Amino acid sequence: MIPLFDPVDRTKPEFIPWWRTTITDDDESQVVAAIRAEHISMGPLTAQLEQRLATALNVPFVVVTTSGSMALTLAMMALEIGPGDEVIVPDRTFIATAHAAIMLGAKIVLVDCLPNQPTVNPLEISRKLTSRTRAIVIVHLNGRACEIGEIAAIADKHGLPVIEDAAQAIFSRSEYGDLGTLGMMGCFSFGMTKLVSTGQGGAIVTRNGTLYEKLRAMRNHGVIDTTSHKYLMMGNNFKFTDIQAAIGLGQMARAAEKVQQCNAIYSAYRLGLGGLKDISLLEVQIDRGECALWVEIVSPQRDELCGYLASQGIQTRKFLPSLHTAPHLATGVEFPHSTRFERTGMVLPCGPAQPLNNVRRTIAAVRQWSLKGRRV
Repeated sequence: MIPLFDPVDRTKPEFIPWWRTTITDDDESQVVAAIRAEHISMGPLTAQLEQRLATALNVPFVVVTTSGSMALTLAMMALEIGPGDEVIVPDRTFIATAHAAIMLGAKIVLVDCLPNQPTVNPLEISRKLTSRTRAIVIVHLNGRACEIGEIAAIADKHGLPVIEDAAQAIFSRSEYGDLGTLGMMGCFSFGMTKLVSTGQGGAIVTRNGTLYEKLRAMRNHGVIDTTSHKYLMMGNNFKFTDIQAAIGLGQMARAAEKVQQCNAIYSAYRLGLGGLKDISLLEVQIDRGECALWVEIVSPQRDELCGYLASQGIQTRKFLPSLHTAPHLATGVEFPHSTRFERTGMVLPCGPAQPLNNVRRTIAAVRQWSLKGRRV
């Protein structure tokens, strides 16, 4: 299997990592303040972060948890998905999307992406539905909205809930509203390569009060009222911490600035890489409200380009493997569009703290590589 990262020559001046974000001095001060106030485990700062997210996303209910992966698992637990059930999952996503269903004993049914972008194909969803289908999971990769209208129509016709994996799409919008708030439940990630970063962490949002109460209980061993400690249902310790929440509140305060910087980086690449042979920037509709968390390109010479940039001290990231390539997910079915993106896709240096000078240097290196190829 091709490694995601090529060895980078770190002796080159001004090594450029593929992703940069920041934990600021103010974030550090907030963590210290939380510890001094003995707000360490899940408590008032976590509740404050949940309220801040609810307000920002215009939803009534938010439950934060240990990770985006656990957010997906809890969402499926709340729907009581288990053995004998099938869950629709895109082939082009991070494997956590599939593992959430598999860990509950359900069977995943993989679906190919669109030919022109790596989001799930609604027509393929329709073809894969059976009487055992219990949920449709869609993934807004890189802040790029799925075909919400078509997918919602399919889900409504068959009476199925839609779970949005919006791990890479917080504060990304479509014509229908904020991504992650349009289905039965939406799941976000606060990992370090996300817009809002707390190290680890995630959140589930919903407009359904019954699901909200179930999610709250399952997060804490099936308990909501910690005074009586009455056991309501199956659960475990999936709690957040106020130390993480202290960081998250600072990150939330800078969210608009982060979106602006990510989209400025995307715009710079869009302008700088235009017209190059065999290099295509994957489109993100930033003019319509989407946030380009990462900057993705495809090239039939992807591996050669990655190697050249690594020799220049510029780190890139190749697209993750398609899910059907995992031995425990293999079905023998072909996914041609997903496979093409896997073999040709890569991420250029980006992130809300990536200096534009690094972006300009990367553009120059990509152009040099491309134009040199034209002269051969």
